[in-house]
Amino acid sequence: MTGYGKASAEFPGKKVTVEIRSLNSRQLDITSKMHWIYREKEIEIRNIVNRKLGRGKIDISLNVDVLDDQNVPAINKSAVRNYYNQLTEVAEELYMDSQEHLLSIIMHLPDILRNEKEELSEEEWKHIHSLINKALELIDDYRLEEGKALEIDLRERISNITSLLKSIEPLEEGRINSVRERISASLESLGPENIDNNRFEQEILFYLEKLDINEEKVRLRKHCDYFLEVIESEDNAGKKLGFIAQEIGREINTLGSKSNDADIQRIVVMMKNELEKVKEQVLNIL
Repeated sequence: MTGYGKASAEFPGKKVTVEIRSLNSRQLDITSKMHWIYREKEIEIRNIVNRKLGRGKIDISLNVDVLDDQNVPAINKSAVRNYYNQLTEVAEELYMDSQEHLLSIIMHLPDILRNEKEELSEEEWKHIHSLINKALELIDDYRLEEGKALEIDLRERISNITSLLKSIEPLEEGRINSVRERISASLESLGPENIDNNRFEQEILFYLEKLDINEEKVRLRKHCDYFLEVIESEDNAGKKLGFIAQEIGREINTLGSKSNDADIQRIVVMMKNELEKVKEQVLNIL
């Protein structure tokens, strides 16, 4: 969701520059800073950005550089006096002796600089609209390049998880034999005459069924395949990929809790590490 776009154009007596920055965010959060003449179009500008970018922390700036003296806005003297009187009164009430910086404060307040003759024409708005779209296209291009890099990384992480899953298979037979031998050794300490071999086999089978991880392996593999399928076929799939990553994590956790084997648990830790990187990257996807 990260991106930056800038576009500018000259109009009679002035130059207008549109800058749009986008950062990662789960929601749409737009902040704007623009010349007063464009304030009437702020809602429309926000809607344009919303339709194009969807979500993210977005800063919009419309700057105006004056190119000739005729277009320099006049100071609204009555507004300056009004602000000054009010601020002076507040300063006295708060026993503030220094009033040196009041003018610099006042010059940043609304309606201090205003050219009453200047109005936003329909023709100028069409050009501004075009500049906004151009800046958004640049952001989109930036996002596409970032998206390609993210896709490569995500595919690699998911591939690592499936490879680690395959490396568990050779350890499974040894794990079951180890459990059987451990339980047998514990029972032999009670004496052979106290062991019912038929019951022992039944209990072993029951216990091993509880430790069986085949179902989790199948689901984990399917989730990984589905993750790659969504990357390939769907747009704006960030939230969906996040949900799939949660399911992948659930199966990995169950594998770890049911494995009852140090070697498999080490592999599970490696899988979790890869998944954490996947989750971090998914946050950067629309």
